Amino acid sequence: MPLPFSFEPFRPDWVLLVLMYWSLAVPHRLNIGTAWIVGLLIDLASGSPLGVNSLTYSICIFVTASNFQKIRNFSLWQQSLLIGLFLTLYHLMQFWLNHFLLGVYFSPHYLWPVLTGMLSWVWVFLLLRKYRRHFRIR
Repeated sequence: MPLPFSFEPFRPDWVLLVLMYWSLAVPHRLNIGTAWIVGLLIDLASGSPLGVNSLTYSICIFVTASNFQKIRNFSLWQQSLLIGLFLTLYHLMQFWLNHFLLGVYFSPHYLWPVLTGMLSWVWVFLLLRKYRRHFRIR
């Protein structure tokens, strides 16, 4: 999704949000291996150190898939808060790995996508649920 350069720090992690939705909706179809492969493709496409997105996606999807029955019972706003917690975990792991590998230092703007991801979760959830019901994906 193209954004102006000034909005780049606020870009939500669309791929992770979509992976989280499908791990909650159909956990028997989307697993940790799928998240690892998608993360590897993101690493290759973005030029980040190989395996950083793979590891962080896999851990986040493990947490969501292992608790999918509990998370499904929450309201959409409670799910949004939990997704924000998982996105915080993702960004802190990303920072830690990049700090270890590249010597990057922490800046608070790393966590802006958590807020925008929480706010966009409601729309991602409703849109993907509509498509899942329309195409009868079980």
